[in-house]
Amino acid sequence: MRFKKIGLGCDHAGFALKTFLKGELIKKGIEVVDFGTNSEDSTDYPDYAHPLAEAVENGECEIGIAICGSGNGINMTVNKHQGIRSAVCWNTEIAYLARLHNDANICSLPGRFLKQQEAWKIVNAFLTTGFEGGRHERRIKKIQCKK
Repeated sequence: MRFKKIGLGCDHAGFALKTFLKGELIKKGIEVVDFGTNSEDSTDYPDYAHPLAEAVENGECEIGIAICGSGNGINMTVNKHQGIRSAVCWNTEIAYLARLHNDANICSLPGRFLKQQEAWKIVNAFLTTGFEGGRHERRIKKIQCKK
């Protein structure tokens, strides 16, 4: 894996999958910063999405994984941060392209729609793919809003 320190954040719907992925990442020798949640008790994904996004923005974590039921709510929240390019990844091809073409720095997963091994393959594709640059670089530079 190319990354040494990864941030994880989820709501109650992503807790089980986050716990599984955290274990797999630790087995690979990757340092994990867990922003919660820490149970399946109902909670609000923005409470975990914002700290995760801030940690990726400020370099505390090199990259992040965000999980909620559909992957959409947590993805929308982390993408409110100017330095974040998060993609909802539901298969390995999307994860690969999110990194290769979009230099995504957070992988958002739909916790209620993925089996553990499928999610691990998606995360592995996301974490092992580099940014292609080239024509994609100029597009990435146009993403941030100008006020």
